[in-house]
Amino acid sequence: MAFSLSGRVALVTGNSTGLGKAIGLRLGKAGAKVPVNYANNKARAERALAEYKAAGIETLLVRADVTTQDGVETLFANTEVELGNVDIIVANATCEQSVKPIEQYDWETYERMLDFFVKSPFLLTKRALPKMKARGWGRIVNITSEVFHRSVSSMSAYAAAKGGQIGWSRSLARELGPFGITVNMVAPGWIPVERHDHDPQQLKDDYFALIPVRRWGVPQDIADAVLYLASDEASFVTGQTLCVNGGLTPW
Repeated sequence: MAFSLSGRVALVTGNSTGLGKAIGLRLGKAGAKVPVNYANNKARAERALAEYKAAGIETLLVRADVTTQDGVETLFANTEVELGNVDIIVANATCEQSVKPIEQYDWETYERMLDFFVKSPFLLTKRALPKMKARGWGRIVNITSEVFHRSVSSMSAYAAAKGGQIGWSRSLARELGPFGITVNMVAPGWIPVERHDHDPQQLKDDYFALIPVRRWGVPQDIADAVLYLASDEASFVTGQTLCVNGGLTPW
């Protein structure tokens, strides 16, 4: 079967809601074992866990802050005991993205962005690498953003951290290629999920008018892109960014 992940263990951070949940479910339905990782909202995470189990996915619930060394160790240790060694990492966990002029930012906001989009992928990858290298197989997929490619204004902290994540991923792809480990990125456009429910309609309308394919992206679009990059079929693809935004960045 094409794009099968049978026998693999896929760790998707922040996968109890939004894009992360769609990604986790898609990888699980392709055969992977997928833990449900959350940081704060236990009730929501338990609902997500029930969805994973209803889909026939082998899973468990792990509360862990993946921006910390201890949190990453907790997530890996629990996953390894219950599901096995991690073959696939999808760094998806995110924080709120501020939209404001540079004068209104403080360095703490920048640091928080860097914690999620540079520090966390680094900690996750470093923890997984010894066993990935020993097996000669691994997939690292970082969820980045079109915000970097489009140079969106008033999102300087987010754009800076995503730029760092992209540069880090590209360098790492060259470093890890000889070990059978690929490192790629999926850069979503604006995909409305639960946290966008209260965004102004005019803002949504203005963005929609820019999309060449004339439809909104949905979480499944992102999940399918991640599945491809996590599969054996993408073994010759590394260091690449797949922008999934309906043609909004055709470069």
